[in-house]
Amino acid sequence: MINSYADLDDTEVATAAARAGADVVRSMYGRRLTRIDKGAGDFATAADLEAEKTILGILHAARPDDAVLGEEGGQQGVAGAARQWLVDPLCGTLNYAVGNMLVAVNVSLRGGAAAVADPFSGEVFFTDGETARVRHDGADATLAPTPATRLVDVNLDPPFPSAPGFRAVDLLAHTGFAERFRPRVVSTTLALAWVAAGRRAAYVTDGGDLSGSVHFAAGIALCQAAGCVVTGIDGAPVGQSGRGLVVAADGKTHQLLMSMIGGGS
Repeated sequence: MINSYADLDDTEVATAAARAGADVVRSMYGRRLTRIDKGAGDFATAADLEAEKTILGILHAARPDDAVLGEEGGQQGVAGAARQWLVDPLCGTLNYAVGNMLVAVNVSLRGGAAAVADPFSGEVFFTDGETARVRHDGADATLAPTPATRLVDVNLDPPFPSAPGFRAVDLLAHTGFAERFRPRVVSTTLALAWVAAGRRAAYVTDGGDLSGSVHFAAGIALCQAAGCVVTGIDGAPVGQSGRGLVVAADGKTHQLLMSMIGGGS
């Protein structure tokens, strides 16, 4: 019988931590929360801070020798640790602050297990690095990506480091895009979990190397384990050689999007 977080395997730790963070986010929803300015139009709320505190408490209890990189608290834990957890306690803070429930809680072990929790649906999407599943009401189901919805989520949030070579808004205006797809803008990496689950055909965002980002690492891990095609907007593998993300349910969808993006050039 499991009697402490230390008894959990990495996947269970990621899932428990993400679920606990999601419980905090849900419990604080609808309150008037002070915005903590982070510069360049970005901010955190008390819900971000409290959710991260809760998540870190579980990670420290379960894996005291691991390092943690948190969106709000930065680098913590053992210096030079061989393992590092990446935590985004509330992805979609602006959505949340204005009463929009499209948010996610992301917890991932770099190169390993990961979980993305939806505080309001109660779903937790998770992977052990090899398989990807979703847990809801105590039941698990395997994630099965499909392009059937034809919905493509596009991140339109600044900054736009690849402009003028690539602008997400130009993709939306592409004639071929309108003929084959329908755009959506969720403004949270919950959309990546939805690609893995077959609720989106693809997801596109600009940026640099996002493989070690607290915002994207858990979603990338889910999509890779589910069998999605995952590259940068330049077509290169995700990592230092790739920038941004093009995540598609299948190769055909990925190829179509890359032809519209023009390889990021």
